[in-house]
Amino acid sequence: LPAEESKPLWKLILEQFDDLLVKILLAAACISFVLALFEEHKEEDSLVATFVEPLVIILILIANAAVSVWQERNAESAIEALKEYEPEIAQVIRQSRSGHIQQIKARDLVTGDIVEVAVGDKVPADIRITTIYSTTLRVDQSLLTGESVSVINHTDPILDLRAVNQDKKNILFSGTNIAAGKCRRIVIGTGLNTEIGKIRSVMTETEEEKTPLQQKLDEFGEQLSKVISVICIAVWSINIGHFNDPVHGGSWLRGAIYYFKIAVALAVAAIPEGLPAVITTCLALGTLGTLGCTSIICSDKTGTLTTNQMSVCRIFIFSKADGNDRQIDQFEVTGSTYEPKRDIMYNGTKFNCSDRSGLVELAECAALCNDSALDYNESKKVFEKVGEETALTVLVEKTNVFNTDKTRLSPQEMAMSSNTIIRQKYRKEFTLEFSRDRKSMSTYVVTASRSANNTQQTAKMFVKGAPESVIERCSHIRVGTQKIPMTTQIKQEIMKLVHQYGTGRDTL
Repeated sequence: LPAEESKPLWKLILEQFDDLLVKILLAAACISFVLALFEEHKEEDSLVATFVEPLVIILILIANAAVSVWQERNAESAIEALKEYEPEIAQVIRQSRSGHIQQIKARDLVTGDIVEVAVGDKVPADIRITTIYSTTLRVDQSLLTGESVSVINHTDPILDLRAVNQDKKNILFSGTNIAAGKCRRIVIGTGLNTEIGKIRSVMTETEEEKTPLQQKLDEFGEQLSKVISVICIAVWSINIGHFNDPVHGGSWLRGAIYYFKIAVALAVAAIPEGLPAVITTCLALGTLGTLGCTSIICSDKTGTLTTNQMSVCRIFIFSKADGNDRQIDQFEVTGSTYEPKRDIMYNGTKFNCSDRSGLVELAECAALCNDSALDYNESKKVFEKVGEETALTVLVEKTNVFNTDKTRLSPQEMAMSSNTIIRQKYRKEFTLEFSRDRKSMSTYVVTASRSANNTQQTAKMFVKGAPESVIERCSHIRVGTQKIPMTTQIKQEIMKLVHQYGTGRDTL
């Protein structure tokens, strides 16, 4: 996206004084300053007291201009914020090296390029999907639609000519993220010809309209200035006969200046010099003027009322399941962002997750049945998601089931330290990605090294998904290191907690 040319600071400052009330106040301040400069002062009067009136007016006008400039600068930064969603690198296949994937800068892409993306990648342009190399392809489109749930895409043509962006499931939009899967596609739009480019164009081309409140203020300012002008001229004119009074030393000029000062003081008193500052501050804090005329409000919560950062808040495992004697250990997970530095609490105290074999296996499932990752953004100083299920990746870091010493790790190393240990322990053979039929995702893994007797590698299938779907397929339950047959009573106990946890939250 091309860079937006911002207004020079001096021009922004001058624009703040392009208001009738402000101009009158400025003129009054200048006249007061000139008259105070040439006025005869008594010895006991301080210099500050003499110029206090023009100084107060000028300080208020400066404060008013400063608030307005700050407000406009914020509006410009909102447009530039779109550039944060621009990808830097693209993997492209070109005729010069047929069949080979080249890494190029995303800005060098042109219409017709063949591009390949996989989980965690940011889409470098608007692209029509041609081939999908995974069971499903899921894309996080919250940037464009505000919807936090990823969308399943496909290669089928969209025949409806009135289809909106949400319906174009065969197109990947620039700036969105691949949550799961891998595909190859052809570039159909770059730069300002992408959907995010069109949003940027609309933002820059929109002409600023005055709110109803600002329009009323302008009308009030014009009427007030006319009334004040008439009153000031009238006051000065009425006292023409008193210009030669002895109190003025018999000088007609001194008398004229004296009553002119009275007229100016009346003008300053009549004009609410605090009004521009107060109104500008109120408008800066919110669109109060427009809100007063609003009849319908359409609100989107993702990224506004909420942070668009999913997090695991509660987990449970069985510690005993012997007939009717069942015990469930429930754990609270602190922290609601992607920062992997919080704790696991058990009965209100910090808990060492390596003491429960069930938690170790839960962490292994969360790390391996998962294609997402956690990244540290050095410029923003925050942890960011790569993929869709980053909440589980963060949970693995918080549980730290292998007691990794993270005190000396940098934020970049800390982001994936516990996940890396688990992913090195196993080798992923294949993945059955989430589908609406199975309502679950499965990963088949084998241990990276052979067992102690060097005969065979241990294989496991890690599964996660909708509770009712997964539990129906389970014949046994893990209790500590034991495998115990699943009974109807245990299923009911699990589903009872699932419904309890699921009030206002998602459950896995």
